[in-house]
Amino acid sequence: MSRRLKLIIAYDGSEFAGWQSQSHRNTIQDHLERAFARVGRRRVRVHGAGRTDAGVHALAQCAHVDLPDGKMSAQRWTSALNAVLPPTIRVLRGRYVSENFHARFSAKEKLYRYRIWAAPILPPLEFGRAWHISTPLDVELLKAGAKRFVGRHDFAAFAANRGKKEESTIRTIRSVRVQKSGPRIEIAISGDGFLYKMVRLMVGAMTRAALGKIELSEIEARLKSGRTDGLRFVAPAEGLYLAKVWY
Repeated sequence: MSRRLKLIIAYDGSEFAGWQSQSHRNTIQDHLERAFARVGRRRVRVHGAGRTDAGVHALAQCAHVDLPDGKMSAQRWTSALNAVLPPTIRVLRGRYVSENFHARFSAKEKLYRYRIWAAPILPPLEFGRAWHISTPLDVELLKAGAKRFVGRHDFAAFAANRGKKEESTIRTIRSVRVQKSGPRIEIAISGDGFLYKMVRLMVGAMTRAALGKIELSEIEARLKSGRTDGLRFVAPAEGLYLAKVWY
């Protein structure tokens, strides 16, 4: 009898072309589906909570898969998948859930973390895992920019075109927290949903304000108008992590 398996997955996205399956087959979804085929001898579809972009990392991506034969325990699936997956993709844990559960459509809230290293020199072990900004960054302005995004807004101006029209660009951002520890800056953004490249465009705007390149009023104006004209800056993918999904 078919059973639905829920998985929590972590990955270093540096060498992959994002989550969603593509023709070259070098995405997180592709690697997971190949791993399931090797272990279970059948092809299955893996559904993720969020379609992270190329180079974006995950601390706790959620996914589900319907298994034609649900005899093997969730713990055995976790061990077997990790045995054949690349070392930069790991299934942290799994459990069987109701068929009403859907990794994407059942999600209530997501948390993303963005890491910045603000110092003249980037340590080698931070390469590919943080955005290196070598010029002085006004953290108080960064926090002020972050506050502008909290609440329910039309984020059309903070979304990239994926080639299809979104049904709605209105999202609710519950919190944006900025924490600094030495040269390390972390921006934690939680909300009920995110548009394509939305977090990276938000961080790009906050950072440009903190660098004195735009006024904070520019963020407010774009949230009100939804206009996408003019210069927008997308923060690099390597600083972004999908940290948690709530159901």
